[in-house]
Amino acid sequence: MQVLPKGIRHIPGFLDRAKQEALVESIRAVVAYAPLYVPAMPRTGKPMSVRMTNCGSLGWVTDKERGYRYQSQHPVTGKPWPAMPDMLLELWRTLSGAAKEPEACLVNFYADDARMGLHQDRDEKDLETPVVSISLGDSCLFRVGGTERSGGTLSFKLASGDIVVLGGEGRLAFHGVDKIYPNTSTLLKNGGRINLTLRRVTV
Repeated sequence: MQVLPKGIRHIPGFLDRAKQEALVESIRAVVAYAPLYVPAMPRTGKPMSVRMTNCGSLGWVTDKERGYRYQSQHPVTGKPWPAMPDMLLELWRTLSGAAKEPEACLVNFYADDARMGLHQDRDEKDLETPVVSISLGDSCLFRVGGTERSGGTLSFKLASGDIVVLGGEGRLAFHGVDKIYPNTSTLLKNGGRINLTLRRVTV
């Protein structure tokens, strides 16, 4: 049995099928208002392999010109992000242990060939409040390490309905998604994986 780095919790199967389906429906409404788009890496402008959007008062965005940041409107439509669904707020209150409410929920869609390189979630002013990550759809191979990029890492599968919480010493742990396992879930009719990441941004 693997021992995860301090502060990181993996809660397998936290959401049953009915709750997963309800959450997907609420995310469909978010995407209908704030469409998925392809973010670009700072400086190079290289497109990321995921498509993404946000909900909440703030959303995480990136582009060649201004880099990683949070802003209150969709970078393509210019509209404010839609409100965070109540179900997400309830999950945050149950799992985060935080007194503060989340301000951003990143919605990342992974097709079969999408990846996410090792990175830290450190664009927030509040680096104390935990990050809550929810997996929906196809399984993935999730990799996590310590607070130094050069440190060792370990990998484990995340399935639909799993939750990962990065808090305490694990709040700034490097983490990423090495691969998607196609056809491992029937939740999304066209396949793929949705990752929802709830964050507090301001102090």
